[in-house]
Amino acid sequence: MAQFMVVLDATIVAIALPEIQAELGFSQAGLQWVVSAYTLAFGGFLLLAGRAADLWGRCRLFMVGLVVFSGASLACGLAVSPLWLLIGRVGQGFGAAIVAPSALSSLTTAFPEGEGRGSALGVWTAAAAGGGATGWLLGGLLTGGLGWEWVFFVNVPVGFVGVALAPLLVSESRDNTTPPRLDVAGAVSVTAGLTLLVYGITRVQEAGLAAPVTLVVLGSSVVLLVGFVAVENWVRHPLVPLGIFRSRVLLGANLVALVLTAATTPPMLLCTLYVQQVLAFPPAEAGLVFPPFNLAVIGGSLLGPRLVKRLGPRATMVCGLLAIGAGAVCFVGISHHGGGYLWYLIPGFVLMGSGLGCASVASTASGIAAAASALQGLASGLLNSAAQIGTVLGLAILIPLSAARSEALAGTVPVDVALVEGFRLAFFGAVGIVACGIVISVLLTGQKK
Repeated sequence: MAQFMVVLDATIVAIALPEIQAELGFSQAGLQWVVSAYTLAFGGFLLLAGRAADLWGRCRLFMVGLVVFSGASLACGLAVSPLWLLIGRVGQGFGAAIVAPSALSSLTTAFPEGEGRGSALGVWTAAAAGGGATGWLLGGLLTGGLGWEWVFFVNVPVGFVGVALAPLLVSESRDNTTPPRLDVAGAVSVTAGLTLLVYGITRVQEAGLAAPVTLVVLGSSVVLLVGFVAVENWVRHPLVPLGIFRSRVLLGANLVALVLTAATTPPMLLCTLYVQQVLAFPPAEAGLVFPPFNLAVIGGSLLGPRLVKRLGPRATMVCGLLAIGAGAVCFVGISHHGGGYLWYLIPGFVLMGSGLGCASVASTASGIAAAASALQGLASGLLNSAAQIGTVLGLAILIPLSAARSEALAGTVPVDVALVEGFRLAFFGAVGIVACGIVISVLLTGQKK
């Protein structure tokens, strides 16, 4: 239930974004913060919450996370302003950061090594895939039938049912080897630094690099991120022991995980805006267009282990990235009149989804294999955090880029033409990000250490 709900929340909100924008008054560039606020809090506190669950009890923290997530979902549904909604999304991200590692740790504790664990993790993965695919459909139905608020309200009863069942179904467990102190300063500094970095990037698009506010925000981000490095070198039990990145393969795997979400999440978000804002699909019909992407991710995830075994992780990552780039190129074919849109969107979804599935499996396998056995849990958490950060950075770069292009054309061409031109520029930007990922794969992930 927890994994289904946490993943569901990413896609169910995407379909509701045009309605949220119209009712609450988000700008085209500012709309990305509805996603970024969630993923920043999720990625920034994921490692800290995992340590807290090991220290204080996984079932206990699992229940706390569900309460926080459900309460924040209720607050999001009641939002009457952009700021209110964004604060609620931060709360959702923080709750998800508590839920995800405590739930997975409880599962792996309940199922020791062997066939039982493989089956349990298969159910876990299926719940994630099901949540992602269901989000598009359910988001469209709820937004079209009851209003955008219900994409958040739907989490509340599910969350509280989970809280009620947890004491009955989930055994309490702890890890006695966990450090007794939590690196709160590290988690807060890196999350605040990344938040200011993302805000600064968006200000570059809107006000220019030389604008005082841009310089202050970016400078503050640098100070906080440098402070994070200093904290990690100073504290006795750091959130991220920086020595782990001496492994070039692990560093490369994390950078590829970041690139994968940076190159896929923004194009998918822009496709939801295209279908509703340009093609004028109502939310319920728009939700029917996107499940092929999630199904392709599942297919790519199943194919990935075979390719890794036959080709190796580096070649599999490169193949997956090439497929993602090809999918973005397919999206460039969209037009403002919408003729033959399925010939561009569906092949793009299949290529991008299958490439994401294959490359994600390869980057995870490469990163985990590069870490010492005692650090594999940390390596897994870092890969998850890198994926969340990639989503935020990709949105911060490509969504304002698209909006700036559309605004530059406003008044000279029809609105739908300006939107499409902005979307196309962002799709080309995604291809550029993919190219960076291929270079990283070739240069870093081929080394053993």
